[in-house]
Amino acid sequence: MPEGWTPSVPEGWTPPPELSGIADLDHDRIERRGYAEAVYGPGKSDEQLAAIATAVAGAGIPTLFTRITPAQADVLRTELPDASYDLEARLLAWPAEPPAPTGGRVVVVAAGTSDLPVAREALLTVRHLGRSAEMIVDVGVAGLHRVLNHLDMLREARAVVVAAGMDGALPSVVAGLIAAPVVAVPTSVGYGAAFDGLAPLLSMLNACAPGVAVVNIDNGYGAGHIAAQIAAGSASPGS
Repeated sequence: MPEGWTPSVPEGWTPPPELSGIADLDHDRIERRGYAEAVYGPGKSDEQLAAIATAVAGAGIPTLFTRITPAQADVLRTELPDASYDLEARLLAWPAEPPAPTGGRVVVVAAGTSDLPVAREALLTVRHLGRSAEMIVDVGVAGLHRVLNHLDMLREARAVVVAAGMDGALPSVVAGLIAAPVVAVPTSVGYGAAFDGLAPLLSMLNACAPGVAVVNIDNGYGAGHIAAQIAAGSASPGS
């Protein structure tokens, strides 16, 4: 379990009545799995988000809110005033500061600048789940020398997340150069035949290099979560 995270809810705490019929928050997840529940923002009303935030604050469990709009962030901050919000990643984190990192390092790679929102969601997820994480930006396969310039950092990582759209080739390239597992994230970046991320998704699923795991299109949170779990061990991949 990440250092500094509360293992259980306060004794005698009960969910606020406003939560009835809206959500049944899994506050025991951090004790059961080592990582707290995340709350997905789209489709939730302001009233629902406010009730969920009230419950989160009362339980005292660190929580990530994903795909949050600026307006939704304002609603959540009425109940969680000390939360942090990253507009690019659309991620709100409470508390604002991530726990002290343990385990190995995760490196997040964005193939292009347009992939940054998804890559940053993965980066912040990794950090708030208790791992150290660094970002490498704009190293797509159109210029292979760019990713080769970062080989030392990539080879020191315990896990690597690669976010790429268009042809989705970068995860396979990276996996062929390093020993650590690669978590590939197809993004909905590209022209018409990219089919909003379907083309890179299929490319990543057909990766020639072994050691590539693929998450859903634009799922930076899911990629970051898997990478954080992989990096829980401190051993370097080549040891």
